[in-house]
Amino acid sequence: MPYKMQPEKLESFGRAPYCLLTALRQFPKKMWLFEPAPNRWSIHKTILHLADSEAGAYICCRRYIAEQGSLDLRFDSGRWAQMLGYSHQSTREALEIIRCLRKATYELLVTLQEGAKRNGHGEVPTSEVSLDDWLEHHERHIMHHIVQMKQNYDIWHRSASSQKSAS
Repeated sequence: MPYKMQPEKLESFGRAPYCLLTALRQFPKKMWLFEPAPNRWSIHKTILHLADSEAGAYICCRRYIAEQGSLDLRFDSGRWAQMLGYSHQSTREALEIIRCLRKATYELLVTLQEGAKRNGHGEVPTSEVSLDDWLEHHERHIMHHIVQMKQNYDIWHRSASSQKSAS
């Protein structure tokens, strides 16, 4: 069954893990555990959250295509972070999960997009959320968290600078 998605969204979706890796190079590893406030996650926890989210997105997308199922697989991210012990998990492994699952999903969506172009068909609506809407959400998700990571870094950097000047 062919599906139609906006090509620029699809390409941005595919590039997002590389944008994440590029952004992470800006932040010293020594600050990855820094939490700027009790309700704000560290870069470390954010990476683990992104891996769990990517795993859910991978399953949702495939279920939607294969079974015409729902694209909704919400989860309580705060509870997951607490109950799954994000602080004790490997960011290296989480980043690999993000890269591999995003690549697999991207390649599947490209194949579907090519089929839609060849056959002139659009998506058959079977869900409250279209595949294009789902794609837009997941295309922005990593980028949203990169912005949060930059904010964490800015707060950490100001805090570290003010501590140095006070010494």
